[in-house]
Amino acid sequence: MKVFAQIMIALVAVEHLYILWIEMFAWTTKGKATFKTLPPHLFEQTTTLAANQGLYNGFLAAGLIWSLLISDPLWAKNVALFFLACVVVAGLYGGLTAGKSIIIKQALPALIALALVLVTFN
Repeated sequence: MKVFAQIMIALVAVEHLYILWIEMFAWTTKGKATFKTLPPHLFEQTTTLAANQGLYNGFLAAGLIWSLLISDPLWAKNVALFFLACVVVAGLYGGLTAGKSIIIKQALPALIALALVLVTFN
């Protein structure tokens, strides 16, 4: 069961690396296809803002990956819980302010991983 929790942590990390890639490197191409609620003319003007958001998503991914590399079980659990909680909060906020689907796509996987960490980590 702990392995499943670690797989979920890794999936959430990969999701945030993907978001980083879109926001930092593919904002005017894949970003347009992904964020359809924004008018197309805004993508060129918001490249720097999107890259900044992407950097924060990278920090979330780095923290989650770090939690998988920590050998001390208590520290691994605490670091994972912190970064998963950050993702849940970001997902809920995004869901309330940008689009409801963010709750399902971002907050829910992190919430599942968070619950698994609470149940399975020593």
